[in-house]
Amino acid sequence: MRVGEQLPPLEVPVTRTLIVSGAIASRDYQDVHHDAELAREKGSPDIFMNILTTNGLVGRYITDHLGPRAVLRKVAIRLGAPNYPGDTMTLTGTVTALDGDTAEIRVLGANGIGHHVTGTVTVTLAAGGAA
Repeated sequence: MRVGEQLPPLEVPVTRTLIVSGAIASRDYQDVHHDAELAREKGSPDIFMNILTTNGLVGRYITDHLGPRAVLRKVAIRLGAPNYPGDTMTLTGTVTALDGDTAEIRVLGANGIGHHVTGTVTVTLAAGGAA
């Protein structure tokens, strides 16, 4: 791994099931994450993904690439354009810093309407991990 290295993109189909199951798994029962009619009443065109599901997908993106010995130390993200059902979120990453066995990776998740998530992940690679 080196500074400037680009991680391969990961395409995540944004399905209604992913949105609802992510909200349930993270105990986020806000209606905008499972009830399309109530989401529309609140001004959204449909249900949308919650930040905890996005956070989990960002973590998965990093650990899928770096392997099982990668330990997430910090995930700092900011949401932008909502993830609606029927879209695809494409996650990309760039290594921005290395310090011994610790790397910082800038992550971007884009969908059909813009940047859904931006942020950085700090990860430690245990001995024998992927590089």
